[in-house]
Amino acid sequence: MKKIIPNYLRVLLIFFLIFGAMEFVIDSGDRPAFIKYPMVSVFLFVFLFLLIAVEITISAIDNVMYNLLSDEEKAKQETEAHLPLKETDWYKNIMQKLTRTQPMENEQEIILHHDYDGIKELDNNLPPWWVYLFYICIIFSVVYLVRYEIMGADNQEMELQKELAQAKIEVEEYMKTAPDLMDEKTVTLLTEPADLEIGKSLFTTNCAACHRADGGGQIGPNLTDEHWILGGGIKNIFHTITNGGRDGKGMIAWKGTLKPKEIQKIASYIISLKGSNPKDAKAPDGDIWVEEAAAPVEK
Repeated sequence: MKKIIPNYLRVLLIFFLIFGAMEFVIDSGDRPAFIKYPMVSVFLFVFLFLLIAVEITISAIDNVMYNLLSDEEKAKQETEAHLPLKETDWYKNIMQKLTRTQPMENEQEIILHHDYDGIKELDNNLPPWWVYLFYICIIFSVVYLVRYEIMGADNQEMELQKELAQAKIEVEEYMKTAPDLMDEKTVTLLTEPADLEIGKSLFTTNCAACHRADGGGQIGPNLTDEHWILGGGIKNIFHTITNGGRDGKGMIAWKGTLKPKEIQKIASYIISLKGSNPKDAKAPDGDIWVEEAAAPVEK
């Protein structure tokens, strides 16, 4: 009785471990896998039946082997089972449970009648660690077969392709809103007063020396009229500030000094200056630019 109870507890433990593993690896949505896929239920019932059958068989064999022992051997086993462990016996006890080997003095009891040129064979049991590892391999192969061959789950290559596709979508979505990854293709015009006020402050600090604080133009062109050398509109102005003006005589590229979000605010503030007609503004430079004809200008 002391041996049967742990055996059945072990059956339940192994069964629920396999049950949990299958629920984890099988994608069944919001329903349990054993309900959504009938084959999983069939496998679990067969597996439980086999576990119980194996444990009953092992217990029966152990009982038969015990009954075949003499009274002295039975008494010896009972005595050894109740002896207190010494401090150095814990390792031997663990190894005995893992291997179930017989001591050398008992080899005559398990020696087989085979004799090959004087070489005889012992009838040792298979080590429990090997047996259970073998069972685990069988269980793994069955779960693998059910998941990938019956349920049609994605293999590693398909999972990789799906993850790469999802990652590409997430990167594109992030690029649309990430301020430090903004470019002339994704930049948008800001119209909130708070954003324009920040843009004005940045413009005064970095741009007024060449364009004047009111945008009327000094060394640089007038930014308040409809004439643009490299194109107007939020995308073209963002591109020009980021990458600089004309080679040799245009303004420097500000991408190493200002963040994309700051350049967006400056460009939005510049657009807000259109038609402000500052006093003594510089004569128009470039061509008249209208929104419908807007296109990024290549440097």
